[in-house]
Amino acid sequence: VDWLHTDLTRGVDAAWLPTIYPPVAQLYFRSVAGIAESIRAFRLAALACDVAIGLALLALLRATGRPPGWVLVYAWHPLLPLEGALGAHLDVAGVLLLVLSWLALVRHRTMAAALMFAAAVLVKPLPLVLAPLYWRRVRVRDVLAAAAAGGVLTLWVARGNLPFGSMGAFIDDFRFNGPLFALLEQAVPARLLAGGAIACGLLVAVVLRRRHDAVSPTAWAWPMTAALAAAPVIYPWYFVWIVPFTLGLRAIPVWVWSLSVLAVYPTWHFRRLGGPFAVPDALMTLEFALPAAAAVWVGVRLLRAGDKPTYD
Repeated sequence: VDWLHTDLTRGVDAAWLPTIYPPVAQLYFRSVAGIAESIRAFRLAALACDVAIGLALLALLRATGRPPGWVLVYAWHPLLPLEGALGAHLDVAGVLLLVLSWLALVRHRTMAAALMFAAAVLVKPLPLVLAPLYWRRVRVRDVLAAAAAGGVLTLWVARGNLPFGSMGAFIDDFRFNGPLFALLEQAVPARLLAGGAIACGLLVAVVLRRRHDAVSPTAWAWPMTAALAAAPVIYPWYFVWIVPFTLGLRAIPVWVWSLSVLAVYPTWHFRRLGGPFAVPDALMTLEFALPAAAAVWVGVRLLRAGDKPTYD
């Protein structure tokens, strides 16, 4: 298949592995490459998704009576141009589907919400932990339709293979910026730990499903954050999934982490200079200390507020 490659595709990381990307991610790649197989095309596609996410958030804020200016929490976040228009990561396509699902759920368009959610999971599996938020908010037939659509798409794109490709090899061999996983891995098998990270996110979602309505950004931000905190790999662009939901007081620690994770970027520079591909201890300490301090501050604020209403 060498004739299929270009100079661009020969430079891909971990080229020896089968694709790790689920079916909708592969369709995104194919659609953009069908227009133009270039980095510029993928950057423009990411930029278009980014703009669409902002518009969807604006529609959601207006539909729920929240300040429209909150959209700037997303639109002005420094991570977005770095990982969207510059990095061209496909995560923005999945985030667009997830935000559209959130908007559809708020508008009680349950079939659209279920289908968009399934599509988002088939871009990257991180939002899978949000499944409990849909419990009794979508109909059984919506769930069946989403599952059927996902199954048919997997059979078509993956030709019957597992929809998450080389995920097992990724869990076994790849490590970056995951101190909690590294600590626990000394006593627990990696794949069991990865399952535990998913279970942790699901548990947080179950708890927040009981305490918050579908509109609450908190209920969407924290399950993904919990799963990510226990992951073997925590790349900065994973936070693109969470930034749209960092609205309100309770999500401030998550928002701070989405900023402090920028501290790990020098790691790529150090690798080019011949250093190891590992976040220096000082940068990792900075990255995690800032959201921890923010969590303490928010906790104190909530305790002082008591029963007084606060922005979610």
